[in-house]
Amino acid sequence: MSWDRMFQDQWSQLGWPQEMPFPLDDIEFERENLHESPGEIIEAPLLPLRDMVMFPRMVTPLFVGRDHSIEAVEVANERGEPLITVAQRDADIMEPGPEDLFTFGTEVEIGRMLRMPDGTISMLSQGLQRVQIVEYVHLEPYIRVRALPIYEATEKTPLTEALMRAVLALFEKVVQLNRNLPEDTYVFAMNVDDPGWLADLVAQMLDIEVAERQEVLETLDVAARLQRVSVLLAKELDVLELEDRIHSQVQQELDKSQREYFLREQMKVIQSELGETDSYTQEISRLREKLAELDLPDEARAEGEKELKRLASMPPMSPETGIIRTYLDWLTELPWSEATEDNLDVKHVEKVLESRHYGLPKAKERILEYIAVRRMAADKMRSPILCFVGPPGTGKTSLGQSIADALGRKFVRVSLGGVRDEAEIRGHRRTYIGSLPGRIIQTMRRAETINPLFMLDEVDKLGQDFRGDPAAALLEVLDPEQNHAFSDHYLEVPYDLSKVLFITTANILDPVPPALQDRMEVIRFPGYIDEEKVDIARRFLIPRQVEEHGLEAHPITFTGGALQSLIREYTYEAGVRNLERKIASVCRKVTRCLAEEGTPPSRITARTLTRYLGPPQFTTSLAEEQDGIGIATGWRGPRRGAT
Repeated sequence: MSWDRMFQDQWSQLGWPQEMPFPLDDIEFERENLHESPGEIIEAPLLPLRDMVMFPRMVTPLFVGRDHSIEAVEVANERGEPLITVAQRDADIMEPGPEDLFTFGTEVEIGRMLRMPDGTISMLSQGLQRVQIVEYVHLEPYIRVRALPIYEATEKTPLTEALMRAVLALFEKVVQLNRNLPEDTYVFAMNVDDPGWLADLVAQMLDIEVAERQEVLETLDVAARLQRVSVLLAKELDVLELEDRIHSQVQQELDKSQREYFLREQMKVIQSELGETDSYTQEISRLREKLAELDLPDEARAEGEKELKRLASMPPMSPETGIIRTYLDWLTELPWSEATEDNLDVKHVEKVLESRHYGLPKAKERILEYIAVRRMAADKMRSPILCFVGPPGTGKTSLGQSIADALGRKFVRVSLGGVRDEAEIRGHRRTYIGSLPGRIIQTMRRAETINPLFMLDEVDKLGQDFRGDPAAALLEVLDPEQNHAFSDHYLEVPYDLSKVLFITTANILDPVPPALQDRMEVIRFPGYIDEEKVDIARRFLIPRQVEEHGLEAHPITFTGGALQSLIREYTYEAGVRNLERKIASVCRKVTRCLAEEGTPPSRITARTLTRYLGPPQFTTSLAEEQDGIGIATGWRGPRRGAT
């Protein structure tokens, strides 16, 4: 093979453009006496190389763009001197110094040089021999060094002969598997008789790191160099074999998918020609497409595909067809991965809760702590199971709605009052006619997200009879250690409830089983005192009732005495539900007065309350009027004639 052909082959193997910028016939390299005599020091300009290593006897295009490098190339070209190329330790350094360069490099002869319009230089060069830098002559305006040529023996030994055969065998397999290496590369390597040249040639062709190329360049012993190249070839061969195996598997899957797609299209055409495309076939296609689009867990996807195959193989009029279709509808309409993004701004959530609810410091503090921890360790914490316990009307359910709004989550609620059947929680088996999932799964479908705020209201009103204990079924739902794989009897596949924020409410804890209490974090809601009720009425209840009764244009005000009289003489409760009813009753009468006379009262006092609400219903302090031993203070009851 001619040297010009070798230049062309190496040019193309390195990935450079096929058309060379100048003819190879005009290049004159020194092709004999490449190895200087031992011990003779040469002095020449130095060309730092980024991301590459030059090897002896290799022909490589170089593109020079840095000022120091351009000056070194021009000086070498004018004086007819060779270049010393040395790789940089760090390719990102623009102005390398002696400490940034390796010690071993290659003496290079410039074959042809072209100056480009942008000021850079393109040249074709050939490595001559290895050199070791012994002294830096100067660093400006270019780097000039003195280097010691390294003599390399070319005779073969039995060891090098065996290593050459091993390298060629591995290189042949690499060329066969690597699509970027042409087959001529192996043919050229077969005709190389010099052991060192063969090692350098293979190292130049392999796609390896600069540090590994430099290690080959610095390996002066030919046998050790061949062994090192054998190791690099073996690693490259392992990667290529794995890549080829993956490519074959992917190609097989693609061929299978294309074949199935082709057969389905043929089947559609045949069915359309026969007029067999009906609503049943369209329904199966819709379910198949929807099942393919969803991000389902592996177990749920396997179950869905199995049921879909059963449905496709059944006659449309089969009794079981409706059962399977209903099951697939539930499976595809449940939220498996859809989630809303939480608003983890603690100040924002605190502002929302304070604007909607008065008092309740423990509940608010616990919610803010949950948000803070979730913001700092979202992937590590488990959602708490909170239980709000307190008298009716203290704001347990409305606080849950406010928490959901502040977090940006969907709010769903299930009332457990009067639930006596365990199947209400876990669902019914599909063997029963008209079976459905339990209330937990039904509510998750209605929420349409996997992380809603789920309120289980009146957990203390659960019943128990011969059909089972619903409270026992809730143990799995409200256990952070188990609810990541909640099992519903209807679905028969695990469903993840670990991202749901569960909040339960109860008036008292005595009816709740101890095992269920142990799974919940209890937050007690105390009854409001009179001063708190006054503030709640002024901030929340009165503005809401004024708006609901159409009194925005003629707002009414309640004096402090009127509110105290409402609280002490017309209501008797821990919450504020009856207080709001009394305020609504006053607003209704004021609205009627506005509709009839056009001049409603604008101020409600304690004296005018009897006009709207009648005489007081409760009397306080009667037992405290006279001191007595053994007298207990209690509710005397409504007065006679009270309404």
